[in-house]
Amino acid sequence: MGSLSAIVVWLAPYILSMAAFLIFLEQINYLKKKRFVPGPGLVLPFIGNAISLVRNPTEFWDLQSAMAKSSDMGFSVNYIIGRFIVFIRSTDLSHKVFANVRPDAFHLVGHPFGKKLFGEHNLIYMMGQEHKDLRRRIAPNFTPKALSTYTELQQYIILKHLKSWMESSESNTKPFPLRLLCRDMNLETSQNVFVGPYLSGESRTRFEVDYNFFNVGLMKLPIDLPGTAFRNARLAVSRLVETLAVCAEDSKTKMKTGDEPTCLVDFWMQDAIREITAAEEAGEKQPPPHTSSIEIGGHLFDFLFASQDASTSSLLWAVTLLDSHPDVLNRVRKEVSGIWTPESDKLITAEQLREMQYTEAVAREVVRYRAPATLVPHIAGEDFPLTDTYTIPKGTIVFPSVYESSFQGFVDADRFDPDRFMEERQEDRVYKKNYLAFGAGPHQCVGQRYAINHLVLFIAMFTSLFDFKRDRTDGCDEITYVPTICPRDDCRVVLSLRCRRFPKLS
Repeated sequence: MGSLSAIVVWLAPYILSMAAFLIFLEQINYLKKKRFVPGPGLVLPFIGNAISLVRNPTEFWDLQSAMAKSSDMGFSVNYIIGRFIVFIRSTDLSHKVFANVRPDAFHLVGHPFGKKLFGEHNLIYMMGQEHKDLRRRIAPNFTPKALSTYTELQQYIILKHLKSWMESSESNTKPFPLRLLCRDMNLETSQNVFVGPYLSGESRTRFEVDYNFFNVGLMKLPIDLPGTAFRNARLAVSRLVETLAVCAEDSKTKMKTGDEPTCLVDFWMQDAIREITAAEEAGEKQPPPHTSSIEIGGHLFDFLFASQDASTSSLLWAVTLLDSHPDVLNRVRKEVSGIWTPESDKLITAEQLREMQYTEAVAREVVRYRAPATLVPHIAGEDFPLTDTYTIPKGTIVFPSVYESSFQGFVDADRFDPDRFMEERQEDRVYKKNYLAFGAGPHQCVGQRYAINHLVLFIAMFTSLFDFKRDRTDGCDEITYVPTICPRDDCRVVLSLRCRRFPKLS
């Protein structure tokens, strides 16, 4: 025992010297990459500013924004768990990143450690012709006919959950938070719209448990060890993809019979079956690309990830902003009541949805004012000249901020003003480059029409069915990350029934 202690004492100066040398090299490497760009002068060894990011993401990104504003460069830098990061505030520079998603420039990752979570071969990471081919196959999922099918499914689930909120023992008298309620509603909506009847019973329950594991792991450090939240999330993603692959296989079987599509995967598999059949008739030995059930399961999960939490964020901010802008709320109610009422016992049709122009303007302004996915992480595959004076080093995680762009260019951008999206002003066209909530370039969100429809339907039904009042406390509307942004108090409201009764739908 004594000899072991002696060895440790003898080695200690060397170990400490080596650690000090590694820390010194790390700081030098960071400063070499940072150069003259705004950012912290020194960073904690090895972990950088990861603790402050996890502890208070809002404060961390606010600080990055403040540093980016401190110069006319339009971006700032930092260091997290051995990774150099660049935060981009400038809209023009963000567009430069979005327009250069290719092997020798930027790789979209969706999450700083997304490849560890999602795997290597999902839609998020595709580029070039392969990506174009897949988007072409996805396009039939969002035709007017498909979207009309989805609006029916969306409304049944929205009404089901709104009714359960009203029947809660806390309604009418006590405020209660909407975040988890909206999340559960959106998860059921996504399940029904994306895979319809193919997910039921035990598989649906397991799906919800696994998605919760995934959601928790998104906000944790990427420590991939047994029992950690990140490991649980990674394993949950694998199970979710396998479950969705079974749904895709079942849909293929149904679409082979010639039945009409009833959900998104049916529209997708209807075209896939045509391609597979044509390939078989032509004597091709290999099935067409992007038609295997396991691959489609992965892409369905991409859709779920892209829509689920972003939609929850927008619903919460819609309630928050309508409560604090009664003039906007009154205009929404007036427009909707002239088109649809709960007492009609009918769903909102696709034609009626298109008539709700002001309500759609409100939805678009909610998405601009509180862009749910505030940052779109990319990784620099090679050194990239971002400006004439600064080159982003290879391996850097780059964060174009769509949130920051939303407050640039627009008239009186800090004001919640849905009229900016009406025909008279058309700021969505005039300042199109600043409206980045759905991305830009080759990876622009293919389901944005679906997302806006969902938000409009929720606003129309929620405001028609309920009188609602926010439980306002100090800081309740401050932004928090979960992982998309929502009000800090999870949007606590008091609800009471506004109409005579809920719609009676068969």
